[in-house]
Amino acid sequence: MESKPQPQPPSPTLLRRLINLDSAISLHLYTLFNPIFPFSVLKFLEFSGDGRLFFPIILSLLYTTTSLSTLTTTATLTVTSLLLLNLLLGSLLDLLLIGLLKHLIQRPRPVYNKNMFLSFAVDHWSFPSGHSSRVSFIATLISIYSASVEQILVTRLKFDADSMLVEYFVVIVGVWAAITSASRVLLGRHFVLDVVAGACLGVLEGIFVIRVFNYETLKSFLL
Repeated sequence: MESKPQPQPPSPTLLRRLINLDSAISLHLYTLFNPIFPFSVLKFLEFSGDGRLFFPIILSLLYTTTSLSTLTTTATLTVTSLLLLNLLLGSLLDLLLIGLLKHLIQRPRPVYNKNMFLSFAVDHWSFPSGHSSRVSFIATLISIYSASVEQILVTRLKFDADSMLVEYFVVIVGVWAAITSASRVLLGRHFVLDVVAGACLGVLEGIFVIRVFNYETLKSFLL
């Protein structure tokens, strides 16, 4: 009696192929570049984009530059206070969206991700990258508020208007955001698609904050 041919396993779906390709590319980049870049540099970039650093800084700057009375009345805010408040609102929105997406998608982090501190339970999951979304949001908002940022640097922080820092500050922040995002793959924390999705989300958050979810709009509804 002839044996029946074994059924062929179903071919992987397009999504599974994309995930496999993403995993392979991410592992290749990690293996290729991780020995080249000093671990201390990658950790510094990770720390620079961490919410545990960003939120205390924003809150401290708000405390020293903005009085509570101006927040609860129709008084006009300074350019500095307005920028800080919108950075804070956008960062809170980013924290909420990233946590929700991680919880819903639940993509495991790379198996070679080691020695990572988890701030929240959802940090166990990989997609999308919270660091990438946060730094991309900051870079987007700084770019949109470039004139205000230049004014703050010159009038409040007393930098020379013709200095390289003032002239290229937006570019510097953009480069920092790009390098920090890329470091997530090189450090083994994320896959490439996690970082790309996080960066795209951060840009969209910046646009959304400027158009809709900003302090001026919220204040007009509440006061």
